[in-house]
Amino acid sequence: MKKSVIILITTVFLSLAILPKASFAEEQTMELAEKARSAILIEQNTGTVLYEKNSEEQLPPASMTKIMTMLLVMEAVKEGKLKLTEKVRTSENAASMGGSQIFLEPGEEMTAEQLLLAVAVGSANDASVALAERIAGSEQAFVKMMNEKAEQLGLKNTKFQNTTGLPAKDHYSSASDMAIMAKELLKYEEITKFTGTYESYLREDTDKKFWLVNTNRLIRFYPGVDGLKTGFTREAMYCLTATAKKDDMRIVAVVFGAPTPKDRNKQISAMFDFAFNQFETKPFYKKNEVVAEAKIKKGQKPKINAVTNDSIALLSRKGEKLEDVKKEIVLDKTIQAPIKKGDTIGKIMLKKDNKLLAEGTLVASEDVKSASWWTFYKRTFGIFTKIKAD
Repeated sequence: MKKSVIILITTVFLSLAILPKASFAEEQTMELAEKARSAILIEQNTGTVLYEKNSEEQLPPASMTKIMTMLLVMEAVKEGKLKLTEKVRTSENAASMGGSQIFLEPGEEMTAEQLLLAVAVGSANDASVALAERIAGSEQAFVKMMNEKAEQLGLKNTKFQNTTGLPAKDHYSSASDMAIMAKELLKYEEITKFTGTYESYLREDTDKKFWLVNTNRLIRFYPGVDGLKTGFTREAMYCLTATAKKDDMRIVAVVFGAPTPKDRNKQISAMFDFAFNQFETKPFYKKNEVVAEAKIKKGQKPKINAVTNDSIALLSRKGEKLEDVKKEIVLDKTIQAPIKKGDTIGKIMLKKDNKLLAEGTLVASEDVKSASWWTFYKRTFGIFTKIKAD
């Protein structure tokens, strides 16, 4: 069992409100998504629920399914299993997808970046399957990865049967689960370069030039919106998982089952208005900020910096204050080389009256190889001579 040790407790003073998770949603009495079957509104950094309606109900997500598809694509890029610059060949299966598509032909090649743009902007089913087959070997194998990731994220009301969201039996999600997926996808900050693009072109300088226009019209008409994914089928009706950023606060809003695109956009806009008018976030730590120094066993270096894996902030109602927030840093007791940059080595918690307000992961700031025998010898000899001199 992994052991941890508390190495530092410091009191800091902030002008913030103490907000138990979901307390805002419980206090909320106004109806923000009257014409939706379910909805949820969260602050992205803390995950605090600001509003919800039937958020655990299992419903068809339509093309919002592609949020999970894009998440696994971004993970593959991060892990070096896929390069955005590499060309991906289209199979007959991928080319046969119906619904929204960019009309890939069997054998046609596009870069992974172009295919990701097609998924994010044009909701292209053929591009989704092409990427899935490139990463997992087949769409079925990729769907297995999607469901494994859903389980890893603790999603209780989600099950996937395909990568696209095309109608399928036993394919469902919920507003709450979709918000968690969106929150996870937004950890890859570069994803909004794709989801926030309103229009673009594929196959430029050819006679098959293809114009992409984002299915999320709020990108053009609501300031700060830069994603994420729409959805529509006759069964699901009009759905949208959207995100917007203003100042230091990013919001995620999800709507399932709106009767028209206009109603979908109107309800998402109302949730954004509510969030930005009523709340604010106070940044506490930036991503990759050094917060502690950790000792390493058997490493070429005896110590390493522990840095934040993501930014850490607290959420408050505008004008409310809080004092005496405690910062608690916990590092793994046994950190042993070799260590890779980004490996988890601890966590940081913000507390008030022993109540957890926010928590973040601490990771290694750099690679550290195992020490050679010569390194051990020099350290031992150095300790010996120091003791002798004393």
